[in-house]
Amino acid sequence: MGVARATVRAVNGLTARWAGVLEGGTAFSAAGVWPLLAHLADGAEGAARAELAEALGLPAGQAAGAARALLAAMSAMGGLDTALGLWTKRTLKLRDEWEAGLPADAHGVLTGDPAADHRALDAWTVKRTGGLIDRMPVTLDENTEMVLASALALRTKWLSPFHEVELETAYEPWATEPRLGLWRSSAVLDRIGVADTPGGHVTELKVLGNNALDVHLLLGEEGMTPGRVLGAGVDILAGRHAVVPGPQLPYGNVGPGLRAEKVRCTRPEPPSLDVTTVAYDMAAGHDLLKLHRLFGLTTARDASRGHFPGVSGFPLAIGSAEQSTRAKFGALGFEAAAVTAFGAVGGGVPDLRYVTTRISAAFDRPFGFLALHRHTRLVLAAGWVTDPLPSPEYEWEDEP
Repeated sequence: MGVARATVRAVNGLTARWAGVLEGGTAFSAAGVWPLLAHLADGAEGAARAELAEALGLPAGQAAGAARALLAAMSAMGGLDTALGLWTKRTLKLRDEWEAGLPADAHGVLTGDPAADHRALDAWTVKRTGGLIDRMPVTLDENTEMVLASALALRTKWLSPFHEVELETAYEPWATEPRLGLWRSSAVLDRIGVADTPGGHVTELKVLGNNALDVHLLLGEEGMTPGRVLGAGVDILAGRHAVVPGPQLPYGNVGPGLRAEKVRCTRPEPPSLDVTTVAYDMAAGHDLLKLHRLFGLTTARDASRGHFPGVSGFPLAIGSAEQSTRAKFGALGFEAAAVTAFGAVGGGVPDLRYVTTRISAAFDRPFGFLALHRHTRLVLAAGWVTDPLPSPEYEWEDEP
């Protein structure tokens, strides 16, 4: 797809580090932040440039080129829409070389009226995310000289859809009210596997989409933090942890939420993988400046002086940096979107003669997910599920 392995490692590495500092149910996209940090690094100097390069995992001199290749590769992925936008005051003169590194149609104008400018930025957000997110997460005031933003929206339909059921779980916070569960059975056992990681065992389920956009569900041992589970998922993608696939699992309780058993049946039957999980629709907002060290923004947020002479001769500092994210997992498919914006300011007794294998996987307590491109293994969105959708009122028809 034209994206270098080093860039995939860098973006996924930021995903793992970000997961390590988050708490509770949330969704986020390092792939939405990384290109913006790269373009900022390209125009930065001194400590700000060094900190941004460390956060990126690539030298600052390579960052802009890597970001352009990454955005081009993501634009070519089926089911994924990406965009980068830049808005500046008319009085802000940009360096030609830096501006030339951005998409040709990216540059818009800030009028200086915060309310009117926000309406324009919100309209861009709605258009670029297909309505999944309706407001750009940026703080505008009379001191805002520039806004640099990215939008990412992905949609996929499952190759094998789920059936909606009412979730049965012993996890008390989810058992207090009916939750919308999802169930399906498959003869493809290698979609499930278990990895032995330094933080504990992790069960991984690959839910395949029809356009090479997949979602991997990750259930760790009880007590494992979201950061350890999602970090293990990134390491699995990179081949740093071996996964024992379903066909090679022994019988018994073989991993978190996972059991393999030999069952007798009345006729020859293929092995089966029965999966239970939950539907979710989650939205999250992140103030990236609260995690300034993670994103290499410690020096860049100092408004007493400028840090980006490669962007403009006017002194610029980062006044705001935020991301809004949404992720929806249902019976038929998955949708996710992220908008990230940086604001720059001045300064019975049957005859059981046959035997088959049945693997049962239950994601019925908090778990992680990675939404990724199957071929490059680039993680596009990630999250931790703590609040599944409630179960709707079902009207069960009597059995005939």
